[in-house]
Amino acid sequence: MEKEIKKQCDRCFRFDNSKIIWLGIVIVVGILSACSRPIWNSPYPSEDASKNILYNAFAERPKHLDPVQSYSSNEILLTAQIYQPPLQYHYLKRPFTLIPQTTHGMPLVKYIDEIGNESHAEKDITNIAYSIYEISIKPDIRYQPHPAFARNDQGNLRYHALTQKETESIFKLSDFTALGSRELLAEDYAYQIKRLAHPKLHSPIFGLMSEYIVGLKEYAETLRKIADTLPKDTHLDLRDFPLEGVEIVDAFTYRIKIKGKYPQFIYWLAMPFFAPIPWEAERFYSQPGLAEKNITLDWYPVGTGAYMLVENDPNRIMVLERNPYFQGEYYPADGMPEDEESGLLADAGKPLPFIDRVIFSREKENIPRWNKFLQGYYDASGIGSDSFDQAVQLTSHGEATVTEEMQQQGIRLETAVAASTYYMGFNMLDPVVGGRTDQEKAAARKLRQAISIAVDYEEYVSIFANGRGIPAQGPIPPGIMGYREGKEGMNDIVHQWIDGRIKRRSIEEAKKLLAEAGYPDGIDIKTGAPLVLYFDATSRSADDKSILDWMRKQFKKINIQLVVRSTDYNRFQDKMRKGNAQIFEWGWNADYPDPENFFFLLYGPQSKAGNHSGNNAANYDNPEYNQLFERMEKMDNGPERQAIIDQMVEILRYDAPWLWGYHPKDYALYHAWFQNVKPNKMSYNNMKYLRINAELRERKQSEWNQPVLWPIGLAVIILMLSLLPGFIAYRQKERKTEAKQLVG
Repeated sequence: MEKEIKKQCDRCFRFDNSKIIWLGIVIVVGILSACSRPIWNSPYPSEDASKNILYNAFAERPKHLDPVQSYSSNEILLTAQIYQPPLQYHYLKRPFTLIPQTTHGMPLVKYIDEIGNESHAEKDITNIAYSIYEISIKPDIRYQPHPAFARNDQGNLRYHALTQKETESIFKLSDFTALGSRELLAEDYAYQIKRLAHPKLHSPIFGLMSEYIVGLKEYAETLRKIADTLPKDTHLDLRDFPLEGVEIVDAFTYRIKIKGKYPQFIYWLAMPFFAPIPWEAERFYSQPGLAEKNITLDWYPVGTGAYMLVENDPNRIMVLERNPYFQGEYYPADGMPEDEESGLLADAGKPLPFIDRVIFSREKENIPRWNKFLQGYYDASGIGSDSFDQAVQLTSHGEATVTEEMQQQGIRLETAVAASTYYMGFNMLDPVVGGRTDQEKAAARKLRQAISIAVDYEEYVSIFANGRGIPAQGPIPPGIMGYREGKEGMNDIVHQWIDGRIKRRSIEEAKKLLAEAGYPDGIDIKTGAPLVLYFDATSRSADDKSILDWMRKQFKKINIQLVVRSTDYNRFQDKMRKGNAQIFEWGWNADYPDPENFFFLLYGPQSKAGNHSGNNAANYDNPEYNQLFERMEKMDNGPERQAIIDQMVEILRYDAPWLWGYHPKDYALYHAWFQNVKPNKMSYNNMKYLRINAELRERKQSEWNQPVLWPIGLAVIILMLSLLPGFIAYRQKERKTEAKQLVG
């Protein structure tokens, strides 16, 4: 009997063990079979995987989305897709070329004298008292759906007289259930121009525009006085107050009157500052109780552009969606010669936009953003210094390309030289680097020329910018009218043309110039003391120490001691305003693609020191250059203007008020499914041209993000095997107990 019981218990024990082993196998197989399921680490809903959505990231939350106040690069990334100024830049052509956006053609410009007679700009610029820009917009352009346009059955605007009770039940724009739209009119453009002078708004371009748009300065004062007499929450309807410099001709035509001749004004007509704002939107948002809930034009824009903002959570996500009323715009049918070969004209003539939705996710740190890009969850990415070597390599010819790892993923590199310049300036008011008497000025010029040769910006770009830049030959960057390529554009004070390439002049030539300046071997012949120069800079982080050490070594090559004087930014600005700095570092990003926007940085009356408070930080003042500038700035583009630009550049190269530094080069990476990409550093309304192959993206995301599960399966098996001896011991004890009970 005992033997029979023992056999039965053994069978139970063996059965239990086998069940455990089979259970472990089932668990492991189940885990491994999950490889065929949807990817686990996607930050997006699985149902969106195959949708026509562009995924991007942003680091800094936008502050203003009202086009009258917005002026930051992170803001225009959104506003340029929503608002439509009358003009825009051709997406493919270089140099940057203005074309119509909402207009029938380019503005008609008429010049008149003081008594109203038409004047000819080509014959006598000085006789021009006013320039009148006549702008005719296309009919049938409609605003995005918005509650500001919603009307009730009686035809009245439904949400323009909200009661306190109604406002209390509203928390976000989508709580307004009725939406409406209407046609774009000329008065909407006029209304926005008036808003530049609104007393409750602070437009960063009001000061400049008040110098040009007739009556704008006086208009601001009129509005301020009226606003002071009104109760706090009263809406100021600008339609009730005419502005002399803006005239509405008919429903689709308006005119802007400018003082004198200001050819650069046309570039401002491609900026959101001059986009249309409907009076209904401003009236709607001005109602009490809405601003406290962020229901404002700064939070919820209203435009006619290809996209509209449907979700604004700037700490987490910003979502653009196709404007259902956008129509009538097509992908360009022409471009540069290389565009067809690179596939950029494959969509020629097709209606825009191509992408249905654009989702911007906030990423405060570079590493998570970079990793998500590599996983395929962002369609494009910039390249931080910590990931540069992983992403980019240089060919034997010094050209940048993606690494083999990136190539295997189908990632490509696109580069574009920014319309910017970084430079080191000399304060021309300083007796050493600027000089006071004619003799001192001549000596100081040779000193500046010697330093210009010694400071090797080719090396700087290679070491500190990862090759992302081109050494400047003057103030004008590529892509701007007046820029010259190759030998024709070379600064022959600093460089030579050797074997078909630009090469920096030798240190021996720099030392010769230094000796001619009165400092042979770096010794002042007047005092016998070593030459010491001072580099005034804002306080640097520890990471910038290597840059400053490098800069000292550059000056040391010609035996000049460079002393760095670091200070906080406010103190530095004060020194610049007073003209107390000696050598300094600065940069400039173009507002528009015209050489005037760079040449004015060295125009005498724009000097920063003294009573001018301008942007000429070097305080450079050459009468010949000033006269040429005054002619050039009012001229239309053409051979005559180019000839004057060439003269101005030669004067600047010879006088060397700047070490010309370099023009930064932007690098960006794009996945294979991201198409129609051509970096345009002057235009921002480019999302309507882009295309996404969502099917390819979904397939690649699945390939790159399959979970590696075998370690989990192995861990389960090891765990079960480690528990098995204990379980066996436990079952043996249980078996003995059961056997005793049966015997008993």
